[in-house]
Amino acid sequence: MPSATRQRLIDAGIKRFYRDGFRNVGIDQILTDVGISKTAFYKHFESKDHLMLAVLEFQNNWLQNTFRKMIQERGGESAIGQLRVVLDVVETIIESVDFQGCIFVNAAMEFPLMHEPAHIAAAGNKRAIEDIICQIAERAGAAAPRAVAEELCLIIEGTYVTRQVTGNRQTGDIARRVADRVIASHVPQNGHSPPQ
Repeated sequence: MPSATRQRLIDAGIKRFYRDGFRNVGIDQILTDVGISKTAFYKHFESKDHLMLAVLEFQNNWLQNTFRKMIQERGGESAIGQLRVVLDVVETIIESVDFQGCIFVNAAMEFPLMHEPAHIAAAGNKRAIEDIICQIAERAGAAAPRAVAEELCLIIEGTYVTRQVTGNRQTGDIARRVADRVIASHVPQNGHSPPQ
């Protein structure tokens, strides 16, 4: 279990990095938020970079768990029901008052080189969400569950970015219509194979 101070540093990092950007935030700002010294900080993290990675790991675990839970709560036990609510869950996220884009997209944009640890962490989250959707699509009887997951994840990413950049409040509705077409084209409806 992480110590209370370590978790407070992660929580402060989440707020600061998400709101102001990873590169824009200095360690002193986070220390002020938490109310500890640099000496105390270094007992928990070797550097700001290590804190950034801990923030991304924490957010990755939290998002995966929250995403699964919201899909199950809204979609019920049926796999096809769960697939159909994926974009409802995304809309809930983008309509949150705290929404400022996806923290993983933000990290990948600030650290664009594929070998950078923050970029690797961001890519790992995207693969994890794709895997969750792939498993649901497989249970729903999709002939190509990975293709369903890839297409829905592309729609999800477009939704996050479009809503953040344009502020268009119809973004979720548009995304849902496109997602419904993807699902209908891949998943058997009432026991019948989808059109090819």
